[in-house]
Amino acid sequence: MLAEDLPHGTIRFGCQLLSVELDHFTNFPTLLLSDGRKLKAKILIGCDGASSVVAEFLKIKPKKVFPACAVRALTYYPNSHGFAPEFVRTHGNNAVCGRSIINENLVFWFILLPGYPQDSELESDIFKNPERIKQMALEKTSSFPKETIEMIKDCDMTSLSLTHLWYRPAWEILLGTFRKGTVTVAGDSMHVMGPFLGQGGSAAMEDAIALARCLAHKIHGEIGLEGKEGPRKEVEEAMELYVKERRMRLVRLSAQAYVTGLMLGSASMIRKLLLLALIIVLFQDPLHHTRYDCGRL
Repeated sequence: MLAEDLPHGTIRFGCQLLSVELDHFTNFPTLLLSDGRKLKAKILIGCDGASSVVAEFLKIKPKKVFPACAVRALTYYPNSHGFAPEFVRTHGNNAVCGRSIINENLVFWFILLPGYPQDSELESDIFKNPERIKQMALEKTSSFPKETIEMIKDCDMTSLSLTHLWYRPAWEILLGTFRKGTVTVAGDSMHVMGPFLGQGGSAAMEDAIALARCLAHKIHGEIGLEGKEGPRKEVEEAMELYVKERRMRLVRLSAQAYVTGLMLGSASMIRKLLLLALIIVLFQDPLHHTRYDCGRL
């Protein structure tokens, strides 16, 4: 299929990004789309998730699988659930169940299970079968409060899933290259982490604010595709400031999320206590991350 440049300002939906390369003449990124077309970009910010093509272009190491898996689902209560507006976490039988309300009728919940099935097992019918996943969830929570068991029994089967959990090690965030030319990453593409601190989405929003602020402070006027040194250099400097500003915040978040996840998923009480002590030593105030201020635009 012949490739062609997309018109200026064109936005394409439902078209997968296959690869990124730098234009030999302008040094701006060129995107190859799954329909065979090429899109020339002035700036490329990869927000394409944990399996990011843009992160691969930047030679960021692939995400790693966390030593636990999660059952996740939604439960709808026609007559209201009556739960308090708070996050509730219950432990027992080597499992952790978390519950968070979405509105007065809808609840999101998850169960963290130590260990994880291999890819071949996840692809098998038993792990694709919602009824089997539900039965496993009920077995693991048989000693939990009645409201938890009923929540699982009444869940929306179409929302039920059993999945791997992914993370990017803190040392890779510390040492990784998150910018090349006018290309950078944000969100899970940059710092996918386990959901154990509930900070993944918040960190992505922080990325957006920090990046917008850095670009606004550096860029003045239009950035042409002619490859002029001035505008492109300003964009590169802005992205470099953004990466520098975000790096240590993300290193700390990723490290804390990883150790917290190990503690929650551990079946050994001794190991749990050791990991808890490590969290206290390393992070002192375990809730400090929730009071982080990323500044204003």
